[in-house]
Amino acid sequence: MRILFVCTGNICRSPMGELLLPRFLPDPAITADSAGTHGLPQHPIDPNSARILAHSQIDANAFRSKRITPQIADDADLILGFEPHHISEVVSLAPRKSQRAFLLTDFANICAYCAQHDLLSGATQPERLISSATHASLIRPLLPSPKAIADPYRKEYADFVRAHNEICTALARIAQAIAQR
Repeated sequence: MRILFVCTGNICRSPMGELLLPRFLPDPAITADSAGTHGLPQHPIDPNSARILAHSQIDANAFRSKRITPQIADDADLILGFEPHHISEVVSLAPRKSQRAFLLTDFANICAYCAQHDLLSGATQPERLISSATHASLIRPLLPSPKAIADPYRKEYADFVRAHNEICTALARIAQAIAQR
């Protein structure tokens, strides 16, 4: 299963999502990638994002940004963005992915609801993630409004820490919800 994190520039939030995901979902059948809707390709991760990740012993030096393409989107099993416009841009680029593209916090809410109401099916984490996505349209009216994770680009280090913490909180909720019971 391939999870794609999408943001605008692909140097702040999406690489954090990509590089943090294995800490929360260490299943070798789940891979992470990231792309930006407008960023310039081949840029290194933002120094503040790298600094935060280094505190978790994650080396981000090899990371290079890329711009999303229809092929990158189509190759993903699940697409997670940080702001509503990320999802709308992905869906306009790859309409077939409309049922598999979510705000990260929205998907965390979906997974948590599915786990609480015994709606998850599948024996593996990838199967349980897909099961959550499949239920999304039916349960979304029952969920709280999803929260965007603000872009820390060109802001204070504290804004990067806030974004990092919000990403970790959402990933932890997803991991807890789809854990084998």
